Amino acid sequence: MDAEPQSTERDRSSRPTEAEELSATEGTEGRSRFSLVSRTADWLPGGRISLTVLASLVFLLLLSRFVMQPFQIPSGSMEPGLRIGDRVLVNKLAYRFGAEPNRGDVVVFDGTGHFGTADYIKRVAGVGGDRVVCCDRQGRIEVNGRSVDESTFLYPGDKPSEAPFDVVVPDGTLFVLGDHRGDSSDSRDHLGSPGGGMVPVGDVIGRADWIAWPTDHWTRLDPADVYARVPDPEANELNTTVGAHG
Repeated sequence: MDAEPQSTERDRSSRPTEAEELSATEGTEGRSRFSLVSRTADWLPGGRISLTVLASLVFLLLLSRFVMQPFQIPSGSMEPGLRIGDRVLVNKLAYRFGAEPNRGDVVVFDGTGHFGTADYIKRVAGVGGDRVVCCDRQGRIEVNGRSVDESTFLYPGDKPSEAPFDVVVPDGTLFVLGDHRGDSSDSRDHLGSPGGGMVPVGDVIGRADWIAWPTDHWTRLDPADVYARVPDPEANELNTTVGAHG
C-alpha cells in the first residue's frame, strides 16, 4: 500500500499564486498610502479641502519656480504688442538644456548690475557675435549687414532709433530693444554703463510665450520672423571678405 501523501487539486488551489501575492502586496501599499493621506487630512484644519488647497499651492509654486512664471508688464516700452498691466506667461524651460535666445524673441531678464534693480522685458535684436548697426539708408536697423524691417511690431510713428549706434555683441550676451523705441530704456541707453548695455544670457529668466491677461488680449507671442534672413556672424564675415576681394 502506497503510504506517500498525494497532492490533490484542493491542495494546489489552496496555495496563493505569485500574482495573488503581488496583488496583496500592492493592496497593502495602497491602503498605507490612503491611510497616510487620511491621517494628514485629519491633522489639517479643514480636512481634505485644506489638503487639496495646500497640494494645489505647492504645485503652482513648483510650476512658477521651474516651468512657467507670470510677469506683469510695468511700462509702455513694449507697446503696441504688450500694454501696461498685461500679464504674460514666461517659459522658463525655453533656454534650458542647451538652448539660447534667438533674435526676435521677447525675453524677461534680471537687470541687476547692468539695467537696474528689477526684471525687464525686451526683444532680442542681436546675439553673441552679431554686429548691430543703426541705421541704413532707409533708417532701418542692420544685423550682420542685413537690414531688418521692424514695421510689424515697432510702435507706430517710432523710428528704429533716434541715436545712431554700431556695436558688436560679445559672446554670451544679448543686445535688446523695446518695441516702443521712444519710451524704452534698453541696450542703446546703457552702452556706456557697466556691461555696455548687453544682457548676459545667464540673467535671462525665460521667453515670454503668451499674453494671459486680460482675456480679450489673450494671444501667443511668436518670435519676430523678420530676423530669419539675418546671416550668422561667421557667414557675414565670410561674405564681406569675398566681396572685398571681388
